[in-house]
Amino acid sequence: MKLLIEANALKVLLRMPKSDATGLRTKLRAFATNPYGEHGWAKAFGGGRGRIRHGDWRAIYEINGDALLITVLKIGNRKEIYR
Repeated sequence: MKLLIEANALKVLLRMPKSDATGLRTKLRAFATNPYGEHGWAKAFGGGRGRIRHGDWRAIYEINGDALLITVLKIGNRKEIYR
């Protein structure tokens, strides 16, 4: 599947600590290659949405199966991302 990161999520990804950003990017790529596989750091919310966890950082995603596209909607600290 193709991975698309929205502009506001990309800004956060570029500003976060380099080691965390690298780890989150690695997990996003692994998730994009097999989104329906079993990942201990990913959780589906239902309706094609879910989250990917890396340390204190979360990435909220949406899967569009018809277009074969995963869109990262938001990236943020776990304390703020769900508000």
